[in-house]
Amino acid sequence: MERLLALWVEALSSEEPDGSTLRDSLTLLDALSLLCPFSELVRLGLYILPLRGPSRFFGGEEAVMKMVRETVRDVTGHEVLLGVADGVFCAELAAREQRVVAPGATDVFRRAQPLEALGRKDLATTCRRLGLYTLGSFADLEVARVGERFNKHALELHRVARGELGELVGQRDLRLAVRLGRLRGEREPHHEQLGLFGPRGAGDERAFAAAHRVRRRLGADALLVASLRGGRVPEDRATLVPWGSPLVEEGTKAPWPGQIRSPSPATTLAHPVAVRLVDQHDTPVLMGARGMLSGEPATLLLTHYARRTVLWHAGPWPLVERWWVLGRRRAYLQVVLALGEAVLLVAESGRWWLVGIYD
Repeated sequence: MERLLALWVEALSSEEPDGSTLRDSLTLLDALSLLCPFSELVRLGLYILPLRGPSRFFGGEEAVMKMVRETVRDVTGHEVLLGVADGVFCAELAAREQRVVAPGATDVFRRAQPLEALGRKDLATTCRRLGLYTLGSFADLEVARVGERFNKHALELHRVARGELGELVGQRDLRLAVRLGRLRGEREPHHEQLGLFGPRGAGDERAFAAAHRVRRRLGADALLVASLRGGRVPEDRATLVPWGSPLVEEGTKAPWPGQIRSPSPATTLAHPVAVRLVDQHDTPVLMGARGMLSGEPATLLLTHYARRTVLWHAGPWPLVERWWVLGRRRAYLQVVLALGEAVLLVAESGRWWLVGIYD
């Protein structure tokens, strides 16, 4: 788990009716982000930030803690409790004890905590009747025994006690990020391309926050992500759009007669590469006017020296688009090569072009 610095600001843990707590919390978060771009507001009063990067930049953990303490005092006028440990759960406990857990000692620190640290009085009461008083004794129970004696939620707490999960379920205020976004004047990210690396975890949350800052500072076009749109061929469907743009499905489900069928290549080339396709006699294979090949493809020449034997091919699939304006004629061919490579070729203007590569 990641080594974290946790900040507990008691004065900001209770929300005031006039909204001042939320405004002060956002101001402090922005100030902490200047020290560490990955600072997070877990819930009102509780902040965390990873220590590895800032400690290298500022000259050690003590220097970072000193700067953080001064920042909180200057921005809010309140005192702060600081703690360092691995994971959000242990870092918060360390902050409440104002303790810096040594690297590698978080497991010992966690096991010594009382069962009440898990936030479930019913679980703590039952465990005490069984002679269990610390997280370590609870963690030593077999998973099967915990499942027999307790409910499903207790199994998650058992994983926290064992150090398999870094934070408690419900330890974060998931609505807080939306409220802060509203306070900043940001549009709620409904139906947006939120993920950069698929389903978001702790690292993805930090990447999401960093992407927001890049977009605010450099503009919407500074950060682009891949997206699909309507079209007949893979290179027409793949496009780059500004990160956070609304998902536009209009046209993606249209019939698109003549569309190249699945599977689509994993990589489409923005600039097609000219190649040569020849038969077993090294005679160029050409595309006829009727959409037929002049010969059986045997070799694909990527360059004068790079030759690939063709094992199998499918197609060609002729495509004529906007004949009344452009008169553009193409034909696509799927090719499997001897080294296990699979590519998509297109014949146009009397030449073959490499336009896609399959995984």
